[in-house]
Amino acid sequence: MLNVETRHAVHPEHARGMDTDALRAAFMGQGLFAPGQINLIYTHYDRFVLGGAVPDGGTLTLDRVEETRTPSFLDRREMGIVNIGDTGTVEAEGATHTLERGDVLYLGMGSGAVSFGGQGRFYITSAPAHARFPSRLVTLAECKRVELGETATSNKRVIYQFIHPQVMESCQLILGYTSLQEGSVWNTMPAHVHDRRMEAYLYWGMSPEARVLHLMGEPQQTRHLFMANEEAVISPPWSIHSGAGIGEYTFIWAMAGDNVDFTDMDFVEPADLK
Repeated sequence: MLNVETRHAVHPEHARGMDTDALRAAFMGQGLFAPGQINLIYTHYDRFVLGGAVPDGGTLTLDRVEETRTPSFLDRREMGIVNIGDTGTVEAEGATHTLERGDVLYLGMGSGAVSFGGQGRFYITSAPAHARFPSRLVTLAECKRVELGETATSNKRVIYQFIHPQVMESCQLILGYTSLQEGSVWNTMPAHVHDRRMEAYLYWGMSPEARVLHLMGEPQQTRHLFMANEEAVISPPWSIHSGAGIGEYTFIWAMAGDNVDFTDMDFVEPADLK
């Protein structure tokens, strides 16, 4: 079963007047991972798509998506898939890829129908593409690992870069994830914006009772959302994104926009946030 929800872009001045329910409805992705379903959110931020596929031991196929008006979803798109569950398989272009927990598969433009199988819980990200690059499975052992932060500032973390210029080529999609070290809570501090690219987060690896306080909004008009395990959030180019969590958590970040420069960001110091 395929379900697709469309999310329109929100102007920052509009966001200033949104209450909690309106913010959650516009920016959060809930219930993405349902057994036997593919659930997608088609956003008007750089036409980015995010979602989940849970084959639950069977097979789910993603091919035609009415919102793109193309014969097959990947005719003019590229895709990044992260397995956040047990061992699963993804089949495309006649090749079957086995993904362990934490592995990432990149599928280039024109890859055709995509089938998900096994016991995987697959997080799907996709952006329009203007060029075709080779599909590639990047395992956890093959990604680039970067350690940042300090225990003293509660933001010691490891960044795992997968679909990233230092690992492989893509058109405009960048993807990886960040894991907090024991005793650290802040995932990105100081906060930042990158007006040339949108971003989406998926929080995972959390206990059922844990929450992440996700900060968003303009630097002088900050807002917040409480996020549970396997919930996603859309981060507009005008919005900061940072957060603090209760207990262990990891967040998958995926970006699309004008460039693939991971460091293209404008930092906002804590003293300048309101």
